[in-house]
Amino acid sequence: MSFLGFLLLGLIAGFIAKAILPGRQGGGILITLLLGVVGALLGGWLGGMIFGAKVDEFFSLSSWLLAIVGSIIVLLVYGAITKRGSRA
Repeated sequence: MSFLGFLLLGLIAGFIAKAILPGRQGGGILITLLLGVVGALLGGWLGGMIFGAKVDEFFSLSSWLLAIVGSIIVLLVYGAITKRGSRA
């Protein structure tokens, strides 16, 4: 997957992860985009280490699922650090 494709995947995964998580998370659009890209990196790395999954295709379901799960993990950690976690 190209660098731009990976960035786009991370950006979209960040938005989806923020929509999935209940409550209000801190940070605006820029933070969401950055955390989505970091989450996509984390999800791809963990998926490769644990499941042996390859995230080399943009339209692969495993790439999307790993990026979204990684983004959720990063958003949860960010919420715990900033004390704005999942308060409704």
